[in-house]
Amino acid sequence: MFCVHCGLPADEGDHPRCSGAQAALDPPRFCPECARRMVVQVTPSGWSARCSRHGERSSVDAGY
Repeated sequence: MFCVHCGLPADEGDHPRCSGAQAALDPPRFCPECARRMVVQVTPSGWSARCSRHGERSSVDAGY
């Protein structure tokens, strides 16, 4: 698994900028499965992010 904010392995080191309060509000930028950069679209009602290999995720799917 990878960090969705910086793309580094989630279990490698500390990610203080990725786990802060602001990061909780930001949509994911990297795929948690392959660390590829995702195409992100932010709307007033939420966000959607698409990985070329693993498909689309949204704020609705994430439970936000």
